Amino acid sequence: MPIYEYRCESCNHEMEAVQKISEDSLVKCPACGNDTLKKIISAAGFRLKGGGWYETDFKSGKKKNVAGGDSGSTGSTGSSGSSGGSSGDSAS
Repeated sequence: MPIYEYRCESCNHEMEAVQKISEDSLVKCPACGNDTLKKIISAAGFRLKGGGWYETDFKSGKKKNVAGGDSGSTGSTGSSGSSGGSSGDSAS
């Protein structure tokens, strides 16, 4: 469940609440008792770093080639990139 942050517009009291997405926002401030509690937007408490996850990470067998093309075809694309180096040969 997400953690939401709230701030009271009357007394500036800040708090966090663990709520379901489908739940209504809180309105009553626990510090002053007024109905002036508002949800505030804040930065996420985590950061996703690294190369990421791919659709083939947790698949096995034939399901690994769901994106189309096999590793052999990518190898041939790489070799065509090498032929670009031979054009530099003709310039000499």
